[in-house]
Amino acid sequence: MAKQSAYAAKSPDSEGHIHYTAAENAVWRDLYAQQAPNVQKHMARPYLDGLARLDLPRDRVPQAAEVSAVLGPLTGWRVEPVPALIPFGRFFSMLADRAFPAASFIRSREDFDYIKEPDIFHEIFGHTPLLTDARFAAFSQAIGAAGLRAAPKDYAWIIRLYWFTIEFGLTREDGALKALGSGLASSPTELPWSLSDGPERRGFDVIDILRTPYRIDIHQPLYYVLEDIDALFAAAERDLLADVRKAQELGLFAPLYDEARAAS
Repeated sequence: MAKQSAYAAKSPDSEGHIHYTAAENAVWRDLYAQQAPNVQKHMARPYLDGLARLDLPRDRVPQAAEVSAVLGPLTGWRVEPVPALIPFGRFFSMLADRAFPAASFIRSREDFDYIKEPDIFHEIFGHTPLLTDARFAAFSQAIGAAGLRAAPKDYAWIIRLYWFTIEFGLTREDGALKALGSGLASSPTELPWSLSDGPERRGFDVIDILRTPYRIDIHQPLYYVLEDIDALFAAAERDLLADVRKAQELGLFAPLYDEARAAS
């Protein structure tokens, strides 16, 4: 995860309401309008079904409470505003408690097509549709529970399973490659890239995923493909800490990106 954000968190008032300006609401409106046809074309059915259940506003930034009002009866989850970037420990704790941490700011026009850190469009439009599905909600909670049992030195290993599935996973539907991850659903540029001939793709394998380094500030050079989404839910039943130990013994794969640039 990045260590600092260029954006400032927006704080809710005493009633939990966050005030967004007309310009910020316009960014949400334009992002939604741009992505709506893209997700209908490229996203997998579980995401699309969840987006329909949420029925998000198209002309303004949604409030956490109104999204929670839909999620709660369906899966017991809620949305809680947080700063842009939170420590892994807090992230895992919130997932284990079925609380989704949502960065409260929305991207600027300058970052309209690609933002390297999560904003509220990514959090709400990207993530919460899958949280309406009890299976994906349980998987996210399992990642959080594993993180709570882990030592801090293991956090970066565990999060890779979340990154390459919930954030940037691909799957197949009726033989067609579809995007599943939230980071893809919310990105006007990375969604089509992920399904193009540009990146490398590998079959879903928990140990391989745990051994795969990534960067947050580029389009991913590699995506893992779930041929059967049930394999993801089965992963939630595994001893993920034992998987982490095995992955650590085998070591990380060589990155498919420029390490020097990543360290700069």
